Amino acid sequence: MKRIGHWINNRPFSGSADRSGNVYDPATGRVTAEVTFATVDEIDLAVAAAKQAFPGWRDASLNGRQKILFSYRELVDRHQQDLAGLLSAEQGKTIADALGEVNRGLEVIEFATNIAHLLKGDHSENVSTAVDTYTLRQPLGVTAGITPFNFPGLVPMWMYPIAIACGNTFVLKPSEKDPSVAMLLAELFAEAGLPDGVFNVIQGDKTAVDRLLEHPDVAAISFVGSTPVARYVYETGTRNGKRVQALAGAKNHMVVLPDADMDLAADSAVSAAYGSAGERCMAISVVVTVGDAADKLLPRLLERIRALKIGPGMDSDSEMGPLITKEHRDRVASYVASGIEEGAEALTDGRDFSVPGHEDGFFFGATLLDHVTTNMTVYTDEIFGPVLSVVRVDTYQDAIGLINENRWGNGTAIFTNDGGAARKFQNEIEVGMVGINVPIPVPLGFYSFGGWKDSIFGDHAIYGPEGVHFYTRPKVVISRWPEPIHRGVDLGFPQHR
Repeated sequence: MKRIGHWINNRPFSGSADRSGNVYDPATGRVTAEVTFATVDEIDLAVAAAKQAFPGWRDASLNGRQKILFSYRELVDRHQQDLAGLLSAEQGKTIADALGEVNRGLEVIEFATNIAHLLKGDHSENVSTAVDTYTLRQPLGVTAGITPFNFPGLVPMWMYPIAIACGNTFVLKPSEKDPSVAMLLAELFAEAGLPDGVFNVIQGDKTAVDRLLEHPDVAAISFVGSTPVARYVYETGTRNGKRVQALAGAKNHMVVLPDADMDLAADSAVSAAYGSAGERCMAISVVVTVGDAADKLLPRLLERIRALKIGPGMDSDSEMGPLITKEHRDRVASYVASGIEEGAEALTDGRDFSVPGHEDGFFFGATLLDHVTTNMTVYTDEIFGPVLSVVRVDTYQDAIGLINENRWGNGTAIFTNDGGAARKFQNEIEVGMVGINVPIPVPLGFYSFGGWKDSIFGDHAIYGPEGVHFYTRPKVVISRWPEPIHRGVDLGFPQHR
């Protein structure tokens, strides 16, 4: 049985193996590896390695850091197929989807290669007589990331390339469900010339999370995951004096107005709802149809759903793969059952879906529920699976009000050919990321990703300019060099002359 350990000081570290977890192939249901869970002492060892490496890395030249990042970018690009293969084998998504994930991660690495420009400060000469004022952005120290199973390559790359480019060191705690991608990424960073201790990976569960949250030498924590855990991470981390960005759950709505291009809307809704089997924090899980839009849209949705090819992620013909675990599949099934019991109409029902030859895999068919109302659990809860709910409203203002009343505010989209309606939507909607005829508005690496309301805890969005600000802190320097004539002691409040 393959055993997956940790990465400390630029080399594999097997650990004590007192506790471990199983890693599955979601397409077959078989255990393919065992991942070692770090003890508190082993977590402390990784943090100590990062702390020891920090002074040297902080003082490394910006040009030197950039060269390593450029080399790393080339290695990740060269190993895209290897990363995608590991990702598909442990997470379950299709190879095409996995390659897309790696490519979006590369965008953030590319953004981080421009760190010298991003860390420029301001300078004002002669603010007072012979006095200059300027600002610096300096790294925090040891930083850490806690990342989810659904994007084992992309979400860590939202964090550590920017943190490290800014001069911090980093400890990554990836999901224990698909840990291998993080290990290959760490190996490639070492090959790129990253010094020992700057990037470390520890495997584990809540023990690892809690130790990072309370460790006195960890200055900042980045997290992506469910809302309850994000709230816990934020409250625990800040209580221990840490800077925390915690990105949380979502219930992303897509509004379709009667004037929309219905073929475009149908293509977009099916792609955004069922891509990666719905295991995306930016997946569209609710389509809000206004007026008679549902009558035009639903036949098109059904036509596309029935044509979807669902199968093992490693199969090049598959468009949608399995869910991550049997337990998660059963949880999604329970939501569909509850929705039907509460009055939703199942136009397609994926609970009994199976793939011939892969009957033990964690597959779930694309599900479409019509006549969903806002008091049903399929609407109030984040399902995180291939379940699309249709909510019908009479007016455009009803659609805006429905979204604004929802406790989450991660992403949303509107489909219309009316520019005025689109502008009203982007202005009034209380959501952090908005798409206009774009179903999944995930910003490119030179912007920042972050929702509103219960979709984020903390003041900073992730990656992009907000990521640079999160992983650095400003310092103001006011300088005056000695003058030939000294002014003498003056105990009065400093005044500008």
